[in-house]
Amino acid sequence: MTPDRHARSGADEPSADPSGAARNDGRRLEGRLLDGRYRVGPRIARGGMASVHEATDIRLDRTVAIKVMHPGLGDDEEFAARFVREARAAARLSHPNVVAVHDQGADDGVVFLAMELVAGHTLRDVIAKESPMPPARALALLEPVLSALAAAHRAGLIHRDVKPENVLISDEGQVKVADFGLAKAVSADTQHTATGGVLIGTVSYLAPELVVDGRADARADVYAAGVLLFELLTGRKPHEGESPIQVAYKHVHEDVPLPSTLVPGLPAYVDALVARATARDRGQRPADAGVLLHQLRRVSTAVVTGVREDPDLVADLMPRPPAPDTTDGTDTGDAADPDDAGDASGAVGGDTGELTRPLLRPTEVPPAVARRGDTAADPWDSGEMAALLAPSGAGSPTAPPPTEHTRTVQVPVGAAAPPAPRRTRRSRRGLLALVLALLLAAGIGTGAWWFGFARWTTTPGVIGLDRAAAVERIEAAGLEAEVGPRAFSRTVPAGEVMSTDPAAGDRVLDGGTVTVTISKGEELYDVPKLRGMTEDEAQDALAELKLEFGGSTQRWSEDVPEGIVMASDPKPGTTLRPGAVVDLVVSKGRKPIKVKDWTGEDAGTARERMEAQGLVVEVTDEEYSDDVAEGDVISQDPVGATLFKGDTVELVVSLGPELVEVPNVRASGVDAARDELEALGFEVETRRAAGYLGLGYVFSQSPGSGDRVPRGSTITLTLI
Repeated sequence: MTPDRHARSGADEPSADPSGAARNDGRRLEGRLLDGRYRVGPRIARGGMASVHEATDIRLDRTVAIKVMHPGLGDDEEFAARFVREARAAARLSHPNVVAVHDQGADDGVVFLAMELVAGHTLRDVIAKESPMPPARALALLEPVLSALAAAHRAGLIHRDVKPENVLISDEGQVKVADFGLAKAVSADTQHTATGGVLIGTVSYLAPELVVDGRADARADVYAAGVLLFELLTGRKPHEGESPIQVAYKHVHEDVPLPSTLVPGLPAYVDALVARATARDRGQRPADAGVLLHQLRRVSTAVVTGVREDPDLVADLMPRPPAPDTTDGTDTGDAADPDDAGDASGAVGGDTGELTRPLLRPTEVPPAVARRGDTAADPWDSGEMAALLAPSGAGSPTAPPPTEHTRTVQVPVGAAAPPAPRRTRRSRRGLLALVLALLLAAGIGTGAWWFGFARWTTTPGVIGLDRAAAVERIEAAGLEAEVGPRAFSRTVPAGEVMSTDPAAGDRVLDGGTVTVTISKGEELYDVPKLRGMTEDEAQDALAELKLEFGGSTQRWSEDVPEGIVMASDPKPGTTLRPGAVVDLVVSKGRKPIKVKDWTGEDAGTARERMEAQGLVVEVTDEEYSDDVAEGDVISQDPVGATLFKGDTVELVVSLGPELVEVPNVRASGVDAARDELEALGFEVETRRAAGYLGLGYVFSQSPGSGDRVPRGSTITLTLI
């Protein structure tokens, strides 16, 4: 695994940088130990707000990715607190298509996230190599992205920066969405532009409402996903410009083009899916990524089965055109609707060439807004952005008075000027025309009623019901019920409905399908029996159950081989939530015993000490020894070796010197006595008695006859 093969994050796309620090990190992090735990390695990616380094978690001995906020951001206590809060929210996400967040912290002003390291490449690399790609391939790549976003939206999180650089593809082909650590938790106090009013996010994927007023909900992620699909299908971004503000301007004032305008031959329902996801009026977009995922699967099914045309699917997906306001004969572009930023801007719409007010071109940036030194990587304050991009309709205090150049005109695009009308005399054709007009109006009204209201119904509420009751209620409403894959829930008991797609109260075609998700209850796992596995096998078994390996303790064992798990903490069968830590006790094998050399020492003491160590002591022989005292060890086998419990040590114990009985040599001649004693191994000394007569006979001996003395002892003979 080398740094250049790691998936990058946010390194290739201009993004808003609240501090300008993206151009100079100001610190040398490589080699530094963060929080006493993470040894920072080489940098593998760089974005507008942070850089990503490979790092080693020295506590768990694993490789992770460390995302470090650029200098200056970590010094802002408000930002740091918000970052920590959002990191905790992101860490709650547990989904196979989401890059896991392991830890967060701060170390001497360095605010960081510890994340799962994904070895592979980014979706940007795939786009560069394969786009424009077939619809089936594009939809298959986007599906896991939407699955990850749907999980986040269900948890109340908005990503806010969906782009190809944040979609990682591992070497095994698994798709994962990164950077949820910078997402905003959905709440009343977070519905504003992050980082003190400075626009966060990559301009090419920003939803219009984010550009205008900085407000975002799940539909902003839906918009970015739609732009992503457009780029996969065409190999191009829908809006391009020389600076971020030009691109942002186009997002507000221009619809995303249909992909088929760049890649002819794409099915109309694929165009409709892109148009629905990227509608400038966020009210016409899918409510969240879960709804868009359902629509994508319908389109994917049509593509895979080879359907070329599906008018019903197109009609169901294509955004509805805004209803014209004809109270004064002009179309105001629905300027009163704050959510419809596109129509309120006065953009050209439809085939009629209708223009409600002058259009400020992207290159015509007013001098009061343009700033010295602005580049593609510069941040744009949301107030400035709103001043430039918000519509200047009648409600604006600076709106210019209407002139003949701003009147609504209805001229077909590309058509010649209409000829001067000529008078015709009244005839019966006038009455016929009136009847036809009435019939046409009635037909149009009936069609509008049918397509707009009559064929639609609402999804009934079935949350909390069991499967049978939910299916019965849905079918009673004239809809088809489809039971999707079960999912875990901490709040909904097992066997009950936890969600539906579409959600309760949402509009759905009469006779359409409602997908029901049944709860599997709280996600809990029993600690498996790990004894007898290798440490690697035990870690794999824990990972399969979404349990975390904490660490291992080494212990001696006489019956478990080295490297094999002896026990776990908690014990097998203990029920835990995903992410709970399990520690292991691993065998070090048999405990070695160093054998002491007991030669010359008391054999009884030697036996007692060695048996206390678990060794078996055997006395194999007892021998006479003139040098080793009786009861001491003459020799042992083995000597100085390393043994294990149950092994045998053999001892040879001394009987002391061998004793010989002294014979009676009194009255014997000195020569005969000497020969007899020396034959028995004695030394002989002679001395004369006090009244020595010179006879040469033994008068007395010492030791006396019958005494037992060691062989080699000296016998003293007294001669007369």
